Amino acid sequence: MAPHTLQIACAGLGRMGKRHALNLLHRSPRSTLVAAFTPDPVEAEWAETNLVPYGVSIYSDYDAMLGHTGLEAVLVSTITTVHAEQAIKAIEAGKHVLCEKPLSTDAAICQSVVDAATLHPELKVMCGFSRRFDISYRDAYSKMSSGLIGTPAIIRSQTCDKIDPTGAFVNFAATSGGIFCDCSVHDIDLILWFFGADSKVKSVVASGTVALHPELKAYGDADNAVGIIEFHGGRVAYLYCSRMMAAGQEDTTEIIGTEGKLVVNGHAQKNLVGIFDRTGARRELPAHYYERFELAFVDEVNEFAAACLDDTELPMGIQGAVEAVRIARALQDSLGSGEKVRFDERGVRL
Repeated sequence: MAPHTLQIACAGLGRMGKRHALNLLHRSPRSTLVAAFTPDPVEAEWAETNLVPYGVSIYSDYDAMLGHTGLEAVLVSTITTVHAEQAIKAIEAGKHVLCEKPLSTDAAICQSVVDAATLHPELKVMCGFSRRFDISYRDAYSKMSSGLIGTPAIIRSQTCDKIDPTGAFVNFAATSGGIFCDCSVHDIDLILWFFGADSKVKSVVASGTVALHPELKAYGDADNAVGIIEFHGGRVAYLYCSRMMAAGQEDTTEIIGTEGKLVVNGHAQKNLVGIFDRTGARRELPAHYYERFELAFVDEVNEFAAACLDDTELPMGIQGAVEAVRIARALQDSLGSGEKVRFDERGVRL
């Protein structure tokens, strides 16, 4: 008898949703993609070609998808504004949930997902911060935890996207929550991981500029921004996020300790090939975020499936997803106001 696999559905078949669906279908041996949801006819047409031949049922109604016979879990990869609503519906329907980041751009709404999960301890509920599954970040965390660099005191982290000549993210800015919620929330999650989940933010301050896309001003957003996060106890984190890297994706993190430092992706590169020609010597960079973290997304769904099937601990807790958004929103507010945002010793915003 074949071993049981996790019967899972993918909600949302946009760019990221398609990648998740194909990973579940072809690269997750303990998962079986049985259903997918999309209200978009173009995405549904893609599904007819790429999913239906493998026995995947396509739904245009989310609630109907939740009623799919035998369904055990849902991967939510729809637009951010409905992440929380759909995650809670799935939880209340008795399904395990893996939700794309962020749960919401509002920390209070993020907390409502955590509250729903708390009422159903038999279910596995996780927010997918992909960098926690990257082998380089995991190696850096292991080395830091072993005491290799002493006590970590400062983290510098960045998420810098390659220039998108179409400016597609400008329209996305209306619902993304801003560059800190969309890009830097990854870095903030890393900071909370490396500094410890019990770290309490003391203050944040941010500044930014609109260098390429003046349309972002209408949303109070920027295409380049920096932020500083102070924690009670003295630790500090520095963030840089950008939409205009000419060469490619540059996501870099430095963890600086009392006896050394660790650098993840300090010299960004697509692979180990060096190019030496008339223009000089250079390396190519990943074209986008997914190319850099492709294997991390695969490991993410595989570890989620294993936790659901074996009833083991998830690789990361859900509460941190709330704190990451709380900090990201404060940075976005500081970006707009130019003022420092402060928190008390419990981490509650003043």
